Amino acid sequence: MKWISGWLLLLSISVEVWSVPIDRNAAQQVPKEEVQEENMDTGLYYDRYLREVIEVLETDPHFREKLQTANTEDIKNGRLSKELDLVSHHVRTRLDELKRQEVSRLRMLLKAKLDSTNTQSLQMDHASLLKQFEHLDPHNQNTFEAKDLELLISTATKDLENYDAERHEEFKRYEMLKEHERREYLKSLDQEKREKEEKRMQELKEKHRQHPKVNAPGSVDQLREVWEETDGLDPQEFNPKTFFKLHDTNEDGVLDEQELEALFTKELEKVYDPKNEEDDMMEMEEERLRMREHVMKNVDTNKDRLVSLEEFLKSTEKKEFSNPKEWETLENKPVYTEEELQRFEAELRDKEEELKRRAESLHQEQELLRERGKALEAQRREYQQAVLEMSQRQKEQQAVDGQPPAGPNGELQFQPQTQKPEDKGKLTVTYPALLLHSLACVLIHLFFSYFSHRGKSSS
Repeated sequence: MKWISGWLLLLSISVEVWSVPIDRNAAQQVPKEEVQEENMDTGLYYDRYLREVIEVLETDPHFREKLQTANTEDIKNGRLSKELDLVSHHVRTRLDELKRQEVSRLRMLLKAKLDSTNTQSLQMDHASLLKQFEHLDPHNQNTFEAKDLELLISTATKDLENYDAERHEEFKRYEMLKEHERREYLKSLDQEKREKEEKRMQELKEKHRQHPKVNAPGSVDQLREVWEETDGLDPQEFNPKTFFKLHDTNEDGVLDEQELEALFTKELEKVYDPKNEEDDMMEMEEERLRMREHVMKNVDTNKDRLVSLEEFLKSTEKKEFSNPKEWETLENKPVYTEEELQRFEAELRDKEEELKRRAESLHQEQELLRERGKALEAQRREYQQAVLEMSQRQKEQQAVDGQPPAGPNGELQFQPQTQKPEDKGKLTVTYPALLLHSLACVLIHLFFSYFSHRGKSSS
């Protein structure tokens, strides 16, 4: 997606970027068509939708041509979105499909959010809820129109402009939490151990400060160091134009924020080593962000978050390029005040109390459910006992009435009669025996009646 250099590069901000030494010989051996551009996550919650829309628009020759000739302001102001009406039918169809998928995804997010807050809504008004998402038109949920492209561009631009500030705030909270945990840990120790641990921490802090001088980012000394140590070239032959083209890794004519941040790795390695206990890699990434912002502030004159060759060459003519101010690293620039730390700790205490209340509430609910379970189990046993007693009474009643016991389906069950020890030698007549005896008497009577009748007939 190199064609979108005026905008897509603006949207490609990565939290962690690592510099890789440039092997010019290896680069020459790889055919140009085989080099693929790396897709970096912008960090936006609609990043996938944004990229898919861009990829589809790229397939339309007319729109692609207009984009190549448009300047950054035309793109950011939404004037380019009017060209959407001229794209081919299959592109519009695919964009419609992408928007419907995004609307469906947002509905699922809304439902999950409502479910998590136990919000009961039998008739959910999705149209109203979708208004909180600014990157698409919520009034038209089925087709992708020019307004959708305009909203997508303007929202992404605004969100990414706030992205660096959010990263700084996140880092500040990280540092305050680290200091809070350090103080709490020291409080948990006795005086002797606490003094020993404080001394060890101070030694680590001083060890971290003992590092080589860090060149100001974007200065001639810093760039020459990259030219010599990373690019493997003679520092006396440093050429800004050649340097720019060497580090424009995707050859789109500008240095984006990732390409700039990659230039600072050599400086950061002077201060931070992941193997050292005293070096914090989160601090290293904050330092990288500060360096990139410093260069952008001094070099990016049109504020499009990109450095063109013209801007880069003009920056090398400034006095600050050859004689910059000494760069202050993070250990010399506290990111929070003691007052901010106290407010942060108060927030932590409030959150801790809230978590304790919720935990207690959950514990009470658990106990209540356990008691209800016990009651239900006791009730179940009572029902079982009642059924057994009823079945026993039914069997006893059947024995009194002289009826055989009933089976599970109500059928009569005849069982052999067992003699008790005290009844041995006595004549025991059971119900089946009486029945057979009666049947035999009837048959004998019928037999004698039949032959008696035949005798009378013969005489």
